[in-house]
Amino acid sequence: MSLHFNPRDITWLAFNERVLQEAMDENVPLHLRIRFLGIFSNNLDEFFRVRVAGLKRAMDFKEKVIAESFYQPPSKILQKINDIVIKHQQNFDKTWKKIQVEMADHKVFIKTAKNLTAKQKEFVRNYFDEVVEANVIPILLHENTPMPYMRDKSLYLGVAMRKKDWQYSSNYAIIEIPSRFVGRFLLLPSENPEEKDVMLLEDVITFNLPHIFSYFGYDEFAANAFKVTKDAELDLDNDIRTNFAEKIEKGLKNRRKGKPTRFVFDKDMDKALLEMLIRKLNLTKKDSIIPGGKIHNFKHFMDFPDVFEKYERPVERTSFMHPAFEHGERVTDVILKHDVLLTFPYHKYNPVIDLLREAAMDPDVKSIQITAYRLASSSKIINALINAARNGKEVTVMLELQARFDEESNLEWKEMLEPEGITVLVGIPDKKVHAKLCVIKKRAHNKTIQYGFISTGNFNEKTARIYGDHLIMTSDRGVMADINKVFNVLKKPKEDYLTVLKTCKNLLVCPQFMREKIIHHIDKEIEEAKAGRKAEMIIKANSVSDRILITKLYDAANAGVVIKMIVRGIYCAVNQKDFKEKIKAISIVDEYLEHARVMYFYNKGSEDLYISSADWMTRNLDYRIEAAAKITDKNLKTELKDILDIQLRDNVKARILDKKLSNEYIRNNKDECRSQVETYKYLKAKAAKK
Repeated sequence: MSLHFNPRDITWLAFNERVLQEAMDENVPLHLRIRFLGIFSNNLDEFFRVRVAGLKRAMDFKEKVIAESFYQPPSKILQKINDIVIKHQQNFDKTWKKIQVEMADHKVFIKTAKNLTAKQKEFVRNYFDEVVEANVIPILLHENTPMPYMRDKSLYLGVAMRKKDWQYSSNYAIIEIPSRFVGRFLLLPSENPEEKDVMLLEDVITFNLPHIFSYFGYDEFAANAFKVTKDAELDLDNDIRTNFAEKIEKGLKNRRKGKPTRFVFDKDMDKALLEMLIRKLNLTKKDSIIPGGKIHNFKHFMDFPDVFEKYERPVERTSFMHPAFEHGERVTDVILKHDVLLTFPYHKYNPVIDLLREAAMDPDVKSIQITAYRLASSSKIINALINAARNGKEVTVMLELQARFDEESNLEWKEMLEPEGITVLVGIPDKKVHAKLCVIKKRAHNKTIQYGFISTGNFNEKTARIYGDHLIMTSDRGVMADINKVFNVLKKPKEDYLTVLKTCKNLLVCPQFMREKIIHHIDKEIEEAKAGRKAEMIIKANSVSDRILITKLYDAANAGVVIKMIVRGIYCAVNQKDFKEKIKAISIVDEYLEHARVMYFYNKGSEDLYISSADWMTRNLDYRIEAAAKITDKNLKTELKDILDIQLRDNVKARILDKKLSNEYIRNNKDECRSQVETYKYLKAKAAKK
């Protein structure tokens, strides 16, 4: 049987199309549809900064490397990407037009420089003078001058200027939209109290172009938005004289020099200006040059002003306290008695922060060790750790400086933590630390007591409100011993650190060991299926692209193992026609981001269940420090399995992951099941029984 795999990047675009489907769905509340457009746009920006840039670099690789990494030649994938992105952009533009019509029904309007009232014109002039102008730096463009530095995440206005009686061609300029310093949206005064008028920052600047360029006496202006997406790869040199943090800082500076991977522009832009920009950016027909609508950098629309008054947040979209912590008992005391499984965002995140705060003030606590990947901007986690250090605790933070696009923030956290006496670890060379681990150690009554938590998602109280994740709080001695082993490796990495990690008995860890255990579990299910006994697996992940594990899935399906997959994003497996048991694979995209990784193996009725930080991707399994925790408490296993079953029944927000990547919704005659709503109801009902 010849094995087939879908290219990773094409399946990622299929995922982003599912995000766009949410914006297109008229049953989704209007403000959320606008937010989904912002998410779609932000996703696409990162895709071009990372994946498309990687494909372009890969065109110089040897064929063997290309085959192993991409499944198809990069040039062929790039062409497919371009075709798909243009199609998506057309659907995006149509959706945005429809949404604006609906916004008008809600008396919400986006105003431009051309349709302001006299009162609004005066307001915009004053706002520009007082707030915006100090941040506006116009740069004139000439054929014989080099292109100025273009900031990767910024939006620009391309301006064509001329005098009415001028016989010659226009003059040109570019202006960076200073949305980093000034909000992207301006609420305008309206003569109708029921009407909400919103103006974009680029339109505020466009309205004031005669003032900005008054020195030249131009009387005709045409301004159109554009943006450039660059290669975001961090090139870290091998200079042994510099430490890792210095290399990250240097890499961030070098990222400014990244080559453009995409140029998106308003299709109505002055043609001569467009040609000049393409020429000066050294773009060719092989590059992604994409015409679009008037508005770009749509990611800001994730934070569109709250102007829709009629929407009432359903109770199913609120968080509640886990029943184990409802009675005022200390979090520490609870988890020393029994394990607690938190499922976000249904459960509140407070117990995680409260546990760290309790540890910070507990005189018996001696040390706290924790990993940090992406932290909230004003992190309560960090605040609790600093408090602990000031109270004399030995605090160790594994701060992953290579967390993509959070490198700068994490360097700042490092500079904040070290002066507090906190030990900041920066990992192992060539390995990202993506495991979500915490261990707290206390000494009481001549005994050492350890407890902590393991999560599928980052320790970030803000994303915990919108990311679906699981976190197990436990004092299991074996689990704590394994977490300590991981931290010992991070503190003093040795050449044989893999040997140390392999001695973990209660955690599955990466690199390598988790892969081995997953294959072991699949082989056991294959044995059972071949013997004619029940064999079943449920895998929930963000991405499934590792060729070895996908091939193992094919072996299992061919043997008759029942395989159910819930994969939010990348899914490279292709179900074969002659499998004995067809793989059921779905993707759920809804208001919350499905972020949890869970593995279930029937195992002769023993039902092995793990929550994990790792996706089924080669980078996670072989090139990162990851951890999966086995759920051993019978009640928690039942709860986790029930949640998986609810998601597998979803017939509202679930799409079929098929060979054609068609993103068809699952529709059947069964009772309606929107899994995120039903999960809330399930957990709330369980809480009511406690």
